[in-house]
Amino acid sequence: MSLKTSNDAEFSEDIRQSELTLVDFTAAWCPPCKRLNPLLEELGQELGERVTILKVDVDASPHIAARFGVMSMPTVILLKDGEPVERLVGLRPKETYRSLIAKYSAVAARQAVGHQS
Repeated sequence: MSLKTSNDAEFSEDIRQSELTLVDFTAAWCPPCKRLNPLLEELGQELGERVTILKVDVDASPHIAARFGVMSMPTVILLKDGEPVERLVGLRPKETYRSLIAKYSAVAARQAVGHQS
């Protein structure tokens, strides 16, 4: 799965596409954001359908950035069922993002098993 660019008009629908959504708040002028992009592309390929990865340009979509209180780029927010559960500000190693997704994927899997009993 490649990164999908979202905007003010599409964001609400985009976050309904999967249980876990990783949102990268970025800007074209931000050097760390440019370094983060290939890391998230790789994660998208590795994790497939486990998570939706969205990019939101804060200059093009200021309403979403304001809604989530984004003040610095890059800011990555993990949403579970559309609600923020984790926030990372600044560039981190790819493993940090992978671990974050795995943590909430495991929680989701445990909850699904619990609901079946």
